[in-house]
Amino acid sequence: MSDIRDDARTGFTTAFGHEPDGLWSAPGRVNLIGEHTDYNEGFVLPLAIDRRTVVAVGLREDRVIRVASDFADEVVEIGLDELTPEVLTGWPAYPLGVAWALTEFGADLSAVPGLDLFIVSDVPVGAGLSSSAAIESAVALGLNDVWQLGLDRRTLARVGQRAENVAVGAPTGIMDQSASLLGAADHAVFLDCRTLETELVPLGLAEAGLALLVIDTGVKHSHATGGYGERREACERGAAVMGVSSLRDLTVDDLARAGDLLDDVTFRRVRHVVTENQRVLDTVAVLRADGAEAIGELLDASHRSMRDDFEISVPELDLAVETAVQAGAIGARMTGGGFGGAAIALVRIDDLSRIQVAVDNAFGEHAFGQPDTFVVTASEGAARN
Repeated sequence: MSDIRDDARTGFTTAFGHEPDGLWSAPGRVNLIGEHTDYNEGFVLPLAIDRRTVVAVGLREDRVIRVASDFADEVVEIGLDELTPEVLTGWPAYPLGVAWALTEFGADLSAVPGLDLFIVSDVPVGAGLSSSAAIESAVALGLNDVWQLGLDRRTLARVGQRAENVAVGAPTGIMDQSASLLGAADHAVFLDCRTLETELVPLGLAEAGLALLVIDTGVKHSHATGGYGERREACERGAAVMGVSSLRDLTVDDLARAGDLLDDVTFRRVRHVVTENQRVLDTVAVLRADGAEAIGELLDASHRSMRDDFEISVPELDLAVETAVQAGAIGARMTGGGFGGAAIALVRIDDLSRIQVAVDNAFGEHAFGQPDTFVVTASEGAARN
């Protein structure tokens, strides 16, 4: 990550004319399993990855925040006293939204100095690897440190989620920020989205001769657009009809009654969430008992549920998953919010090249754009660098 740190430091100095006071970074994430369960107070199992966002932070003597990045030309400036969600637009809403959201969790910004922020990232945007949470988490940790706010990481995850929900306008759950802030090398983060309790689950992929392959389809998605919100509304509607506060309160045994009470579309949305929660619990149990090589069918079943019941896949994702499995992957599924983005495949290292070639060829045969395939490893969460 040394190059990206150097880029952040150099970019900061070029944009603002002085040296930063420090660098903070946070990773993107891959969700191993547990999709669209987080905002239903369910279970998820993401892991922080070795693609990161770095923010260089420098204190100012006034009450102004300026933000710039290597992926946009403009420098955006706003006074701390004018910082409200209503005035934030575009990509700066992510870092500036974090600064605002800190006030929602007890931070008093009335006497803190202004800041300059410069952001650099190698987390692919729109690929379902949570580039947004990487920005939010790096900025949250950096501001928490330089402003000496004393908030813990679980609270900072809530800050990032609040920024995304309100300032950005994307109705996401807390999984992405939790993975980015709480991840650890060679572990997944088992998160209960109701209690926010977390537990690190060992993966042992390298030891088992396995790798986690990301297949970025190149189909961009956005959580702030309609499909994501519609799915969330369907889940809330299903919970209301079933008489529970959230779908977390339902089990597989409740699905027969749900089928009698709900219309077909709402039922299938509910069935995905209920069965996906169970798949997360089963995956954690299998990882602990038998290791990663035994979770393939759970990954495959998760993709089928997202494709058929939640209807958030696209042809490119389906092709990536089907081709990877046919070429020898242990299991595969789309990852992230859907409507584009990436799939993951759990593969034996010896099969890696063959599977990558098979996916490339399949996309070419279907006249899809060339996918970007790369291996990710479970890595440390947000940190000062």
